[in-house]
Amino acid sequence: MFDLLTSKTTLAGRIAQSRVVFGAHETNLGVRRSLSSRHTLYYEARARGGCGVVVTETASVCADDWPYERAPLAADCGPGWRAVVEACRPHGTLVLAGLGHHGSQGSSAYSQSVLWAPSPVADVVSREMPAEMGEAEIAAVLAGFAESAAVAVAAGVDGVELDAGPTALLRQFLSPLTNLRLDRYGTDRARLLREAVGVVRDVVGRDRVLALRLSCDELAPWGGITVDDAVEHLRTLADSLDLVTVVRGGPTTVTRYRPDHHVPAMFNVEPARKVRAALAGRVAVVLQGSVVDPDAASRALDDGVADLVEMTRAQIADPDLVRTVRAGRRPRPCVLCNQECLVRDPRNPLVSCIGNPTPAESDPPPLPARSAERGVHAVGRDECGFQPLAAGSAGGGVHAVGQDECAVQPVAAGAAREVLVVGGGPAGLEAARVLAATGRRVRIAERESRLGGMVARTAVGDREGLSALTDWLADECLRLGVRVELCHDVTAAEVVAADAVVLATGSVAATWPVPGDGSVSVHTAAEVTAGRQPMPGAGNGVLVWDPVGGPVGVATAELLAEAGGTVGVVTPDPVLGTQLGRTGDLADANGRLQRAGVARHLRSRIVGIADGRVELEHVHTGERTTIAATAVIDCGHRLPDDDLVRIAGAGVSGVGWVAAGDCVAPRTVAEAVREGRAAAAELVAGWTP
Repeated sequence: MFDLLTSKTTLAGRIAQSRVVFGAHETNLGVRRSLSSRHTLYYEARARGGCGVVVTETASVCADDWPYERAPLAADCGPGWRAVVEACRPHGTLVLAGLGHHGSQGSSAYSQSVLWAPSPVADVVSREMPAEMGEAEIAAVLAGFAESAAVAVAAGVDGVELDAGPTALLRQFLSPLTNLRLDRYGTDRARLLREAVGVVRDVVGRDRVLALRLSCDELAPWGGITVDDAVEHLRTLADSLDLVTVVRGGPTTVTRYRPDHHVPAMFNVEPARKVRAALAGRVAVVLQGSVVDPDAASRALDDGVADLVEMTRAQIADPDLVRTVRAGRRPRPCVLCNQECLVRDPRNPLVSCIGNPTPAESDPPPLPARSAERGVHAVGRDECGFQPLAAGSAGGGVHAVGQDECAVQPVAAGAAREVLVVGGGPAGLEAARVLAATGRRVRIAERESRLGGMVARTAVGDREGLSALTDWLADECLRLGVRVELCHDVTAAEVVAADAVVLATGSVAATWPVPGDGSVSVHTAAEVTAGRQPMPGAGNGVLVWDPVGGPVGVATAELLAEAGGTVGVVTPDPVLGTQLGRTGDLADANGRLQRAGVARHLRSRIVGIADGRVELEHVHTGERTTIAATAVIDCGHRLPDDDLVRIAGAGVSGVGWVAAGDCVAPRTVAEAVREGRAAAAELVAGWTP
């Protein structure tokens, strides 16, 4: 099934160990503007996992192009590129240095200088007006590409990739939306791209790969680049290129480049097929576009859609993707949530994944002492403290841990102690999986009738795909011999009697704070999505209360509207789903709600319920209005289900225990998985067989 996907391929005379590409993306792993040791470990993990081609984070070719705080600068990347090459080459992985310039889609916040662009067209997102480039600025950019390529070649890379994607200056010159020039770079919009390819080819020669990431569809048919335009550009460039990655997106559709699960996966199949047919074997084509399923990726290769597949987010989720597929197992799934892997964010988060929330570190810090007050492990990123399994180790023998290839030491022969994991949500499942992978005996006790916790109970409608992660964790636990007890509500006595305990009891709904006369029923989002409350029928007025601004409120409103109810959303924010800006779904979510007929009550809060009506108060003016309703769905914050945590913390139990996930503080899946992993590490660190 996966013969072509996992087979070797040759590019510019260089052999890649598979046809899977780890594409260029922001990581925030840099130090100042250089690639760091974290980058090296990050890319090496994918190489060790079977990746065929690694494209490093796109580095700016000019110092005044500084699109985000930790954006690499090619002039400073030589030592980093060399380290990545030395780490990846032993695994048979080709390393391409990503090179680019962001033009008007950069930022002046860090450079403190003007943005340069083909024409004075303000960026749609930042609204900043760039300066039009003259001949001198264009010459400086071309020199920057040549000099940057020379630095990369001196570092020993296998080639370079030029960025002409959704946020690239090279695309801005190609596009009628952003290039309004009347000179030779306007009458011939592809001129700068041809010149950039030419100067870089002169530097890298013919024995290294020259790749191009090209936006082949700006999704702006009224005036943007179309697939036919891209095909003509590529026909002209074919003799100079070895590899082209077909992407989409432009100044008005940047979020369409790497969308979340609302956009069907494999969305660039037809553009890639058309490009490959036009190039007729002259240039290898890479399929990009939410390619996260190995089965679908393999079918695309078998069907002749492309020569390679870019599975970037899939390999953020599971660095061992190719190796796992070769072994006949399912890799850890990417659920296309964009919650941890999109890091173009003022908070400067490190690249991560909700299912594998551990960025690369060379030397994980020691585990901190347990809090004396509550016994809760204060979990942080990469505080796993696991030691690598020795080569040939027979103790457990299962590699099952995250991006930094760490694994806990296998249990000593004859150790009979059992770990009780209370709660089968993502935190409990991850703790059980990691512990079982080392040979520990593990038992999960879950009060519900299925594993998965709140993820499983709320994974309906547009969130259904999220359950793929907890399903995978559950399957891995069963494969590793974890004993599962469903519909089992653990008592304090069981905690006291256990050898060791992971408390992952999750969360409970907060008490509804608004008084009412019972004329309007109040339910939680989990009750509705889990089917514990009947879905409101057509004609019923339902209000969704969303003070969080995350995906739950939006998803609940969409689900209710789909069921035929008359739905409104009340939020204190000026826009619905404010937190969705981080995942790229903010504008699309509001569009979906508007098309579904969902009413939006912005800058408002619920202050009263009586006589079948809900009273709203404007958060700024204090003005009050009432709306007829039959039900209110509370999508507010939940509270820790910490009864057992408090019992253990009070010293009733002398057993070794760790709390993880929502029972510490209700947050996201990423924190739950991270803390479940660290909880297993803490127990193992203190384990005495």
